[in-house]
Amino acid sequence: MIIEGKLHKFGNDVNTDEIIPARYLNTSDLKELAAHVMEDADPAFSGIVKPGDILVAGKNFGCGSSREHAPLAIKAAGIACVVAESYARIFYRNAFNIGLTIMEAAIANDAESGHILRVDTTDGIIVNVTLEKEYQSTPIPEFMRELLAAGGLMEYARKGLMK
Repeated sequence: MIIEGKLHKFGNDVNTDEIIPARYLNTSDLKELAAHVMEDADPAFSGIVKPGDILVAGKNFGCGSSREHAPLAIKAAGIACVVAESYARIFYRNAFNIGLTIMEAAIANDAESGHILRVDTTDGIIVNVTLEKEYQSTPIPEFMRELLAAGGLMEYARKGLMK
C-alpha cells in the first residue's frame, strides 16, 4: 500500500498523555478524541490536521500508559500513517490492533512539518518527496497488512479472517 500525505513533525518521547490527555479518557466517541488529539503537544494540531496526513516523530513514540485511546485518537483524526524511529511496545501493538498504520524509520532529523511524505508499506520505502530523499524501513509483514486492511484485530476476527 502506498500512502502519501503532508507531514506533521513531533520530537522524541511523545507520550500517550500528549497524544490524548487523560482528561478525555472518559469518552470513546471518536470525533471527541480526534478533536483533542496531540492537544498537549500542539494545541493547534487538531485544527490543522487533514485526512491522509502523516505524523512523524523521533524515538519512543507512544510511551507512558497503555491506553488504547492514543492510537484511536490519531486514527480518528484522519492520520493515515505514523513514522517514528521507535515506539513504546504497547503503543506499537495497540496501533496494529486498532488498524493504525505505523512504520519504524529514523527520518525525523530531516523532516519538517509541511513536507510531503510517501510511504510504501509493502516494500518499506519511505520518500520525503519535498527533499527527494529516500529511507528504508522494515516492510510490514503480509499478515499485519491484512490486519490493517481489515480495520484492526477485531474487524479481522469479525470477518473470519483469522486462520
